[in-house]
Amino acid sequence: MTEKILKDLIVIASSTILITLAIWIPHIFRMNFYNLNFSNGFDGIYRNFDGLEYIIIAKSFYNPEIIKQLPQHLPVEYYAAHFPGFALFILLFAPLLGFLKSMLFVSLLFTVLSAIAFYFLVKDFKLTLHPLYLSLIFLILPARWLIVHSVGSAEPMFIFFLIATIYFFMKFEENHKPLFLYASGIFGFLTQFTRPPGILIFVAFILYLLWKLIFKEKELFFKKLFKLVLTYFPLLLIPFSLLLVFYWYHLIFNDFFAYFHSGDNIHLSFPPFQVFNKNQFWVGEIWLEDIVYILLLTIFGSLLLIKQKLFPIAFFTLTYILATVFVAHRDISRYILPVFPFMLIAFEKVLVSKEFKIALLLISLGIYLYAQNFLIENIAPVSNIGALN
Repeated sequence: MTEKILKDLIVIASSTILITLAIWIPHIFRMNFYNLNFSNGFDGIYRNFDGLEYIIIAKSFYNPEIIKQLPQHLPVEYYAAHFPGFALFILLFAPLLGFLKSMLFVSLLFTVLSAIAFYFLVKDFKLTLHPLYLSLIFLILPARWLIVHSVGSAEPMFIFFLIATIYFFMKFEENHKPLFLYASGIFGFLTQFTRPPGILIFVAFILYLLWKLIFKEKELFFKKLFKLVLTYFPLLLIPFSLLLVFYWYHLIFNDFFAYFHSGDNIHLSFPPFQVFNKNQFWVGEIWLEDIVYILLLTIFGSLLLIKQKLFPIAFFTLTYILATVFVAHRDISRYILPVFPFMLIAFEKVLVSKEFKIALLLISLGIYLYAQNFLIENIAPVSNIGALN
């Protein structure tokens, strides 16, 4: 590792910590800032959805009898919608920090790691001449990501594992060293073990390989297919991870498909674009124009990735967006967060321009206020939070 790379990594880690502290400080000191009410104090950070639910899992391992004894307001089957990866890491650091601080520490740790993984992705594949700058942009855009990685949430861990999965897959495609494919499979396993949409990276890889099989190779189809299966079998670790979680549910809930029976928490609907139906339970309003722009931006960005010949990334983003159009939830910006790191790559030429830097500077206070306004309202109704520590 060169001295420059080491300095860049220190800047990324330091910037992550400073940005997080900038979000936390008004809550710590219960400040009166910009007419926003921080009277909940730092408990408001602890109680932001959905971190406490993972603490419940860390304390109970999904055991319904233990869950019923903990201060929470949800039916036990609801927790099957939350995969165990984040909870297990909370448990790992809890003996040292307590569960609440461990929850925030794990989020912060994996935010740093996800930014570093993004840095190596754009640097090693020469996707930008400004890997440090783009990695710092990664920490604050989209604004919904700034919120998510400032509280207890599984997304930072999920996004780190996802970027690592794609990074090592692309490394294998570049030089065909099997070790890289095994690394991709292992990180894919962890991606799936962290959040349910992890299976989409496996679907995307399958679609990419089928596309390559049909349009790129020159051998007979069945000979190519046999070779493909032999070569890429480490990727089967991803669906194996899903089966492992479901088997865990079978042991605990006596229901292999408990995830699908976890209540109104999956939000998939047919036909697509039901997010634009006010009567959907998790929509409930007509002011939805921002979702149009989010979908337009990410689809356009995916097409730019194809134009840039970044096919593994483009297949993932398109697969994820296609799945997202079946999600009927107002908070679509959170559901589509795993796509956004790759949108930074797609729009790199715009993001490094002087004009964009000026625009970002002008809107930076707005991003900060948006994050704080969201955080002080997105509070779980748990009164005795100390009992979860």
